[in-house]
Amino acid sequence: MNNDDHEFPFDFWAKLAVDDPGSFEEARQLMIESLIDAAPPERQPRLRGLQWQIDQARARSSNPLSACMKISSMMWDKVLGADGLVEHLEQLDKNEPLERPTSATVTPLRPPH
Repeated sequence: MNNDDHEFPFDFWAKLAVDDPGSFEEARQLMIESLIDAAPPERQPRLRGLQWQIDQARARSSNPLSACMKISSMMWDKVLGADGLVEHLEQLDKNEPLERPTSATVTPLRPPH
């Protein structure tokens, strides 16, 4: 692998995916986990949730291109959709405070024992 932290070693990962798909998948999962672990603790649950959504999109897809299109659509929804990046940037540009819920109702998944 390339030691340059700013350059993604695409050729290494592409070769690994072709030569040994099992090792590629294991390395991919380890890389994702290490990146999430390196994030600030308060952001890790959200990152794990996003990764779960990505993994589910991949699992439900019939082929890699379909998975890529679903994941790309998810990304664009977070950029252009309601409460997305563009909306937040527009609020900042107008010096408007970001509206965030101050409370939430938590519904237990299992009844209490």
